[in-house]
Amino acid sequence: MTLKIHEIFHSIQGESSRIGLPTTFVRLTGCPMRCVYCDTAYAFSGGSNMSLADIMLKVAELGAPYVTVTGGEPLAQKECHGLLTALCDAGYSVSLETGGAMDIRAVDPRVSVILDIKTPGSGELAKNLWSNLALLKASDEVKFVLCDRADYDWAKQQLAEHKLTQTCPVIFSPVYSQVQPSDLAAWVLADKLPVRMQVQLHKILWGEKPGV
Repeated sequence: MTLKIHEIFHSIQGESSRIGLPTTFVRLTGCPMRCVYCDTAYAFSGGSNMSLADIMLKVAELGAPYVTVTGGEPLAQKECHGLLTALCDAGYSVSLETGGAMDIRAVDPRVSVILDIKTPGSGELAKNLWSNLALLKASDEVKFVLCDRADYDWAKQQLAEHKLTQTCPVIFSPVYSQVQPSDLAAWVLADKLPVRMQVQLHKILWGEKPGV
């Protein structure tokens, strides 16, 4: 089994309920979406083919108990499922960052799925695979990346319509340098939403660049 890997690196997890934890990131190449705020467009192409054994060896060398498989869109490569299972079998605590357009049905149930629901402002609303919501489990998380107040109001509507917080934690995150975090915090507090408001810690620490 081989996968097209853009980078494997050790960093601080900047998002999700695992924020702040030293984590190994396995970033797969390729993505079928083109969100207007994408911060990993460099992973649309490039990278190199790696065998599963070589990936596992690199992950072991980096030595973190937490592993995040990300992209791009990792599920765009069907071999991603084998990687996820191999990581779980090896005893790692594994999370998957997915953009919400790919079916998560076959994802190993030991994996924590971080499901990004695309907002109108993302430009990719039509690609949301809404059937994924019925597949979520308590250890998963839903994330809304918000471009503006209109996105916030839309996300709030989805929160109520799909009763998302009854299934798993929900994260509201502002687009970096586009929505003031203090504004989003004020909106969440005013509406008393049961969500986690979160900024991207890795960008605060190191800015926008690969390998962090």
